[in-house]
Amino acid sequence: MIAPTTPSRTTSTGQPSKRSRRSALRGALRSALVASFAALPLTSACDPGPPDENEEVPGTLRSFVSGPEGFDTRSYYYDTGEQVVVFDAQFTEPLAEALVADIRAHTDSPIAYAVITHPNPDKFNGVGPLRDAGATIIAAEATAAAIPGVHAYKRAYFVGGGTFTEETYPPEATVDETFGGSLRLPLNAGAVVELRVLDNPGVSSTQTVAHIPAIDALIVGDLVHHRAHAWLEGGIVDGAPKPDLAAWIAALGELLAYSETTTVYGGRGEPAPVAEAVAEERRYLGEIEPLVRDYLGALDDPQAALAGDDAGAHFAAITELARAAFPDYEHAYLITYGVYGLALDLAGQG
Repeated sequence: MIAPTTPSRTTSTGQPSKRSRRSALRGALRSALVASFAALPLTSACDPGPPDENEEVPGTLRSFVSGPEGFDTRSYYYDTGEQVVVFDAQFTEPLAEALVADIRAHTDSPIAYAVITHPNPDKFNGVGPLRDAGATIIAAEATAAAIPGVHAYKRAYFVGGGTFTEETYPPEATVDETFGGSLRLPLNAGAVVELRVLDNPGVSSTQTVAHIPAIDALIVGDLVHHRAHAWLEGGIVDGAPKPDLAAWIAALGELLAYSETTTVYGGRGEPAPVAEAVAEERRYLGEIEPLVRDYLGALDDPQAALAGDDAGAHFAAITELARAAFPDYEHAYLITYGVYGLALDLAGQG
């Protein structure tokens, strides 16, 4: 497999099934999340025999994390013991190949599906190597419809800025199977993964979340960056960024329909209980918008400033304000590169 240009990081996250929560949670989860990076198998203390069709099957949830060359993106993969489901495909094909290599290093289970949680390039650019490894690429209809426009916008940006050439930028992602509002993946041996499109778009123009009931895990892409800065560009719609923080906050509220024991796994940052993850992300969004608005309000002509040669300096200044406001948050560079969408939107409202 092709290694990424800088070393990628692999972490492991395991949760026991509901029937083993009392015996395994305190020891295994704390060990897996805090003490080491080795995934722990999620099994009961005793062998229950073959599961029946109504029994929830435990499994192992791991994460693969790119370096900065892939925007520190987390892809998760769930090994049921018979099949692997991947959530989000990484920003480049070499990183996706490293993800596949990481999966193969941990399990012989075939890679059955790769799910795209929303139409941002770090979620879909790497689908090719996953498909080559055997995965069926799954996305909501709205996500699949948005990919061509997002791809064209991002290709123009990265090629125009010299980060890639026409030949080296990843090809446009294609999706093998789409669904409307919800889908239960057809997995073997009683394993369950439930996909749901939220009513509100969130970080992008549409948002899918994936729930794994057996371990009460909710995978949400960049809807949540727990204790990491958010990507504030907005969804790419009709060739332009369209941020909507009110809709994002509403999308977060939809996560509260899940059990209070549910753990949220975001595209960056730490896993967190659903109520904590929602409250903290809402707090962040509620404070970051006035921070940007106040900065723009101090400029004589915000729209001209953001369109001029000094635009980068303004985005860097906003980054430092965000860093000071959230000193324990990771990845402040996401503000530098993503806040232009929110800033241009607020400048246009002024």
